[in-house]
Amino acid sequence: MERRRLGRTGQMSTVVAFGSAGIGRVDQDTADRAIQTALDSGVNHFDVAPTYGEAELRLKPWMPRIRGKIFLGCKTKERTRDAAKAELHRSLERLGTDHLDLYQLHAVCKRHELDECTAKGGALEALIQARDEGTVHWLGITGHSHDAPGTHLEALRRFPFDTVMFPLNFVLWAMPDYRRDTAKLLEYCRQKDVGVQVIKTLAKDPWGDRPRTHTTWYEPFTDQATIDQTVAFNLSQPVTTLCSTGDVTILPKFLAAAERFRPLTPDAQEALLATAHQYHTPFVGSWA
Repeated sequence: MERRRLGRTGQMSTVVAFGSAGIGRVDQDTADRAIQTALDSGVNHFDVAPTYGEAELRLKPWMPRIRGKIFLGCKTKERTRDAAKAELHRSLERLGTDHLDLYQLHAVCKRHELDECTAKGGALEALIQARDEGTVHWLGITGHSHDAPGTHLEALRRFPFDTVMFPLNFVLWAMPDYRRDTAKLLEYCRQKDVGVQVIKTLAKDPWGDRPRTHTTWYEPFTDQATIDQTVAFNLSQPVTTLCSTGDVTILPKFLAAAERFRPLTPDAQEALLATAHQYHTPFVGSWA
C-alpha cells in the first residue's frame, strides 16, 4: 500500500489509517480479526479515541507486539486543561502505552469550540505540556461538520498544529461552499507542511428512521465499485491518509480499494462529482 508523508511529522503513513471506531462496540475476537486484517495490508497508522466505545481496550493486547511499528494517534473531546490532561493519562493506561505519536483536540467544529480549547486554561495547554514532557510527540485537531475546514484554518493561524483531520468525499467536494473552504485549508496545509487526515470517505446518507445495517453514524457506500471510486477520489487530492470506515465488515473493501488505487483523471473526477446530487452526506455525531 502506498505511503505518504504526514507533513512535518516526517511519518510515512499508509494511505489508509486504521479507524478504531469500528472495534469499539465488538468483542475482542472480532476486533482482533479487524486489526490483523489491517496489519496484513501493511497499515502502519492507527487512530483511536476515548469516545469510540472500548476501542482503546481492544487495542491494548496488541501494544506489546505492534507499538514500535505503528504511528498511534489519539484524541480528547475535553475542553479544559485539567480535564484533557486527565483523559490523556486515562487513554495511555487503557491503551497500555507510555506515549502517543499524535494527540489531537477532538471534534472541534465550530469557532466557539476552538475558542474554548485555546482560551487560558483550555485543553490546548494540556497538549502543549504533554508534548513538552515527551508524553506525546505531535499535536493535531479534528472536526466532523460543515464548519470544520474553516474552523481548522483559523486554528492553524492561532497555533501551529502538526495535523488536521476533517471530512472529505466527492459528495462534499460537490458542495461549492465546502469545496471552497476545504481548498483553502488544503493550500494552507501545503504551505505550512501540515499533515492531512481524512474521515467520512464512504459517507453516503443519514440513516434517518431507517434500520441501521452498519455500525457507522451514517449510511456508508458498500459496493466495491463505488468504494473504489470514493477512495480513489480522496487519494487524488493532496491528503496523506484516510481513516477507515467505522464498520469492520467494510474494512476489507476499503483496504482493497486503497491497494489498487490509481489517481483519477480530472475528467473521471468530474464524472463522479456529477453523481453527487443523489446523496446527502450527513453531519451528526462523531465520525470515522
